[in-house]
Amino acid sequence: MSRIIVFGGHGRVALLLAPLLVGNGDAVTAVIRNPDHVSDVEKGGATALVADVESMDTEALAEIIRDHDAIVWSAGAGGGSPERTYAVDRDAAIRTMDAAASVGVSRYVMVSWLGSKAEHGVPKEDSFFAYADAKWAADEHLRGSGLEGTILGPGALTDDDSTGRIELDPQDRGAVSRADVAVVIAAALHAPQTIGRTIRFGNGTPETSEPIGTALTR
Repeated sequence: MSRIIVFGGHGRVALLLAPLLVGNGDAVTAVIRNPDHVSDVEKGGATALVADVESMDTEALAEIIRDHDAIVWSAGAGGGSPERTYAVDRDAAIRTMDAAASVGVSRYVMVSWLGSKAEHGVPKEDSFFAYADAKWAADEHLRGSGLEGTILGPGALTDDDSTGRIELDPQDRGAVSRADVAVVIAAALHAPQTIGRTIRFGNGTPETSEPIGTALTR
């Protein structure tokens, strides 16, 4: 059994992820900001932890990360103001990495997005720029952190059922179901072959995709 702390525990992907992890025998701590969401996350078998990561410093984050075996960052500002996007998607994420290093929790899975690259191509005047810029900064910090990091870059998220299959490095928008993103996260956590990798993926087609376990470990 692994003890996994999931930041952004009430997100739609995280709510699908927790039951998968619990079903695999893992213990899940779901970090949420709104106490009204406690029952939602606990229905999936996770233990809810109400905490505002946007305002917590590195030391406070270290205290809630301590005694876990792995971290999943699936939190985000959800398209709010640029200031809040940077505060959550970049700054808070980076603080959790520094906190993890300080307490010896080395396994870290970052849920990013398909286009997270230095040359992401989003113009500064676009409302999406802050998100693209913040996610790239957080991803880069993880790469240089010394943690056992995996960066997952799903494409456009859908509410379709899980297919159990993904296409690596899709050339289009990389549409992928949230259910399959959750499966990818759960599988990556326990696949040492994914450490140090940035894995960009979509669902693809039956002809271009392969089973998730195969894609992550080859």
